[in-house]
Amino acid sequence: MIPYLAITLMIAFTFHEFAHAFVAYKFGDMTAQKQGRLTLNPLKHLDPIGTILIFIAGFGWARPVPVNRFFFKKPRLAGILVSVAGPLSNLVLASLGFVVAFGLNRFGAAPPESFYDFLEIFIRLNIVLFIFNLLPFPPLDGYRIIEDLAPNHVRAKMTQYEQYGGLIFLILVFTPLDRYTIEPIFAVVIPWVWDGLSQFFRMLFF
Repeated sequence: MIPYLAITLMIAFTFHEFAHAFVAYKFGDMTAQKQGRLTLNPLKHLDPIGTILIFIAGFGWARPVPVNRFFFKKPRLAGILVSVAGPLSNLVLASLGFVVAFGLNRFGAAPPESFYDFLEIFIRLNIVLFIFNLLPFPPLDGYRIIEDLAPNHVRAKMTQYEQYGGLIFLILVFTPLDRYTIEPIFAVVIPWVWDGLSQFFRMLFF
């Protein structure tokens, strides 16, 4: 299973960071493009330690794409769309996984059972990344979205206490508290997204 996890995470991380860079570029910020991040080459996006952990432990992280809001004509709108682009890319990848699975079934193809095992991991992990990155904690995309939606006085307070939010996030994710916070969210939302996508694409193919 580790090879499937590693392949999935490399693809998912690469598309996630590329999506951030692409949308930022479209809104006038060429920072990521100048640093070679406007690419689908995984080597440009993967963090060395995060990549090693992918192969050792089956999880990891990528290098965040640099974004300079100074170049945005409408910083709040552009900021929200740049932040949304990452999680949305993972939802698109999960959808593509369903398209491949139902497409193979619809047209009578018979790949090895291991390929379907890979597709299941690919879909599920991209759904997890979609949901996880929308959580409202720094440095996740969900927090950046809320930050851009908040009034200026609230935004100033959020910036002031952002470092503590990051610490709270680490505690909630990497301690036993996750079974009372993150896990219940995943237990409800992951099946909901999975079933919704599955039913949608099943209707398209059958």
